[in-house]
Amino acid sequence: MAEADIAVVGLAVMGQNLILNMNDNGFTVCVFNRTVKLVDDFLANEAKGTKIIGAHSLEEMCKKLKRPRRIMMLIKAGNPVDMMIDAIVPHLEEGDIIIDGGNSEYTDSNRRAEQLAAKGIMFVGCGVSGGEEGMF
Repeated sequence: MAEADIAVVGLAVMGQNLILNMNDNGFTVCVFNRTVKLVDDFLANEAKGTKIIGAHSLEEMCKKLKRPRRIMMLIKAGNPVDMMIDAIVPHLEEGDIIIDGGNSEYTDSNRRAEQLAAKGIMFVGCGVSGGEEGMF
């Protein structure tokens, strides 16, 4: 069942475009969004005819990932990132990787990296998303 190279959590503007770019560059991407209807809508429209796959739960998403699992989050910075990490971690194992692509405060990223390292999970805070207004 593990077929995806990476998962992306978050189907806003930045997430959708990054997912489509990854697909165009040969990666199989599994997509998840807290509002699950957005997954189905994205697959039926923007991602139609691609090898992008969807998941309706975090557990399903993690099962579809090749090991080590690579999960990139493009969600709102702050508490939502902590909540998503807490929800994902039970489905991961040592050596898996979580990437926070939102614009999190560096002190939060440092804390998350330290907490996840204690569980053997790698964390990258790379801040690529400023949202729709990020480029202005």
